Amino acid sequence: MSIYLHFRAVVESEIRDDHTWLAAFVSKAWEDRVDEYAAGVACSINKGWGSVNDFYAAADSLDTDADESPILPIYGGRPVPHSADADPSDPPLMLLEPPGVSQAAQFLAAVSFDELWNVVGARFSALGWTRQELLDHHRNLRGFYERAASAGHAVVKAVWA
Repeated sequence: MSIYLHFRAVVESEIRDDHTWLAAFVSKAWEDRVDEYAAGVACSINKGWGSVNDFYAAADSLDTDADESPILPIYGGRPVPHSADADPSDPPLMLLEPPGVSQAAQFLAAVSFDELWNVVGARFSALGWTRQELLDHHRNLRGFYERAASAGHAVVKAVWA
């Protein structure tokens, strides 16, 4: 079974801060993910998003100018609670508002993938990760957040099993 963390950029004024509505929105976005990936408004990470977050957490040990929080790209945002009438099988949802999206984009633009890999690459290799896998996630996230921040969008995050 695959499990994904799905990211979808959206104009903040076009969304409702309601779990049932957002679950329907991201469900449709998930169905259309191939087109949305091509349009640059969505991306996802299969299974290993916690490890990607751990990779970024290593930025705290680097002497860099990346003042933004390394948790923003993966775990940043606030949970959108289920409403009383929500389907309990709806995915957990997070909403990262435009200022947080900009901060995540700034972090990803400032952090050096190569420096991070030099610090923690051996640990991630021992866990079965390749440099290329993490680099691909980094490039996808950096491009996604850059586009979302440039457009002033919020980002909705959903976990799909």
